[in-house]
Amino acid sequence: MIATGPAEIAELATPAPRSPGAHDPEVDLTILPSGLRIVSQRMDHASTVSLGIWIGAGARDELPDEHGLAHLLEHMAFKGTARRSAREIAEEIESVGGDLNAATSVEYTCYTARVLGSDLALAVDILADILTSPALAPEELAREKGVILQEIGAVQDTPDDLVYDRFLQAAFPDQPLGRPILGTAKTVNSFTPDAIRAYLARHYHAGNMVLAASGAVDHDELVALARDRLASLPGKPVAAFPREDGHYRGGEARIEGDEEQVHLVLGFPGQPFRDGAHYPLQVFSSVLGGGLSSRLFQEVREQRGLAYSIDAFHWPFSDCGVFGISAGTAPEDAGELIDVALGCLRQAAEDVTEVEVARARAQMKVGLLASLESPGGKLEQMARQVLVFGRAIPREELAHRLDAVTLEDVRAAGRSLLGHQPTIAAVGPLAGLPPADRLRQAARSRD
Repeated sequence: MIATGPAEIAELATPAPRSPGAHDPEVDLTILPSGLRIVSQRMDHASTVSLGIWIGAGARDELPDEHGLAHLLEHMAFKGTARRSAREIAEEIESVGGDLNAATSVEYTCYTARVLGSDLALAVDILADILTSPALAPEELAREKGVILQEIGAVQDTPDDLVYDRFLQAAFPDQPLGRPILGTAKTVNSFTPDAIRAYLARHYHAGNMVLAASGAVDHDELVALARDRLASLPGKPVAAFPREDGHYRGGEARIEGDEEQVHLVLGFPGQPFRDGAHYPLQVFSSVLGGGLSSRLFQEVREQRGLAYSIDAFHWPFSDCGVFGISAGTAPEDAGELIDVALGCLRQAAEDVTEVEVARARAQMKVGLLASLESPGGKLEQMARQVLVFGRAIPREELAHRLDAVTLEDVRAAGRSLLGHQPTIAAVGPLAGLPPADRLRQAARSRD
C-alpha cells in the first residue's frame, strides 16, 4: 500500500516541535533505553485494539539506487521470517479474526494490525517478527518484484493516480521527494536481499521507531511485550545519511492519452508542518476547494458544469510543502477550467470572508475529532506525532491552533501562492490544453 501524500488531518494535528506544549494526558508514553517510544491510549468502549510500528523513513530517504526499495521492503516484510512462512503469518493473524496492513509514504513507513484486545501479544509478536527477522528469501523476492511491477503498471493505466505522481515529479524535479514511491521497473528489478538489509540497517533502529496502540490495550502490557519482542532492535543505525532537503521548483508534465477526460493538477509551493505555518494554508485550501460550499465547487461544478468534482489540497512535509488544485474535465473544457480555477484562487486570496474561515475551521475540527473517536484514527495521529515531535498533542491544543488562525492569516496564505513558478500536470487528451507559457503567465499573475 502507498500513501502518496500526507494525511491531511494527521498533518493538521502537528504543532511546531520547539513550541511548548503538554503531552496528551489521555495517552501513555514510555521510552525504552534503546530509544524505542511506546505510546498507547485505552478506549474503554472498544473491544478491539489497533496497533502498529511506525518508522521515520520513507521514499525520500532512499539513496538514488534505492528508488522504490522502501515500498518493496514493506511487501517483503510479510513474505516470511526466520520463524514463520508467509502463509503462517497470514493464517496466524486471521485465525484470531485479525488483519495486517502496511503503508509506505514519502516520510514514513508503518506496519499495522487489528485484533481483539485479548490477542495483543500475538499481534505484537508478529509485527516484531516481520521487522526484526525478515527472511528475504530470493524466490519470494522474485515473486514480489513481479507483484510490484503489476502495481506500477496499474498506476500507469489509472490517469487519476498517474497525474499525482507526475505532479510531484514536476514540482520537485530530480529530488527524492519527487520520485514515485513505487520506483521503476529498472530499479525494482535491481534490488537484492543485501540491498534491502543495508536499508534496514540504516533506518530500522529503535530510535527511529514508535510502537503505538489504541483501543482495548493496557499500556504496561504493551511495554512488557515491547521489551521482550523488540529487544533485538539496534539502538543506533549502522550508517546515517542526512535526508536531502526538498526544494519546490515547479514545472510541467503532459502525458497524452486517449481517455474520455483530461486529468489536471495545478500546483504552487506550500508550507512545511514543522513551523506551524501550514495552518493558515490548510484553512485556505478548505475555503477554496474543501467541500460542497467551497468556491471551486460552487463556481466550477455548480455554476459552469466544467467538472464532476474539483478540490484543493495542501500537502505539508517536514521541510517544505505543495499546494494543488485537481480536477478531471472534458478536453475541450480544460482551458476554461484552468482559467476559472486560477481566478477563484486569486479572488479568494483577496476577499476570503470571516464566515468562510469559520466554516472551514468547523469542518476541519469535525474531521479531526471524528478521526480521534476510532482506534485506527487515534493510532495514526498519536504515532506520527510522537515519531516527529516526541509527544501526543491534546485535542484542546489542536483546536486552539485552528482558532488562532485569523482572517488576514488565511488571505496572506492565499497570496503567498501567487507569483511563483506553477506546477502543471495533465494526463489524457491534451489538444485543448493551453500552451505552457500562457499557463505559466496565468498562474503567476496577481492581477
